[in-house]
Amino acid sequence: MKKRNVMAGGAAAQEKAIVRVQENRMKLLLVVLLLALSTVTAFAQKSAVLDAFSRHGIDAALLNPESLQMPKDHSYELTQTTITAGSEKVTVAQFDPSKPKEEQWTVVSIDGKSPYKSDINSFRKNQNKQAGTAQTDDATYKIEKETPAQLVISYKQNPAASDKDGAFMKDCRLYMTINLKTKRLEQIQVLNEKPLKIKIVNAEKFDMVIRYAWNEQAKRYFSVRENLNMLVKFLGQGTEVQTISEYSNYSKR
Repeated sequence: MKKRNVMAGGAAAQEKAIVRVQENRMKLLLVVLLLALSTVTAFAQKSAVLDAFSRHGIDAALLNPESLQMPKDHSYELTQTTITAGSEKVTVAQFDPSKPKEEQWTVVSIDGKSPYKSDINSFRKNQNKQAGTAQTDDATYKIEKETPAQLVISYKQNPAASDKDGAFMKDCRLYMTINLKTKRLEQIQVLNEKPLKIKIVNAEKFDMVIRYAWNEQAKRYFSVRENLNMLVKFLGQGTEVQTISEYSNYSKR
């Protein structure tokens, strides 16, 4: 009798083990299927955009975020105007990649006057902290608008590839506008989809428009104007902050 109970208990344990193995297999299969579905969806989303690019004769390299980064082999000038609560600050600076890294940015003036050492250090620190090249989440591509004159696509950045300073971008969508007559990129607009936490600042609104110009000699796009409008909250009070950055006089080094 005792032997019969032991055998029955062993069979029950073996049956439970088999059930657990089958459950684990089903879970693994489900994960594989979800990953496969995600890959197919991402491919389909990007494929639709690539098809539109092909129809209109647009270079697909435009989808590579690196192609729109600020150049590391060109010098250029920057005039940056910050407007907040009725006050305005204008900074004029120059970038020269041939100089040592810590001296590549030169602050020419602030509000028409020579800058203090602290102003120079603060400006250089902020510029050097700017986010690196982001990666696009292929599953988020969309064709927003397609007319004889214009193609607008949208997408989001891959949050897994964002650095700490650029982590807030996961809650933003980017809109790329292409002129179909010239086949050239005109602008990229970044809009927040929910309130953002940018370092210590809470932003209810984040609206940035970057205008580009094609440089035939360099065979690449250069940023010419960046207009950032934010509604930030300090101690529960909303404040509008606008930063206009104008880039000019690009020169190969």
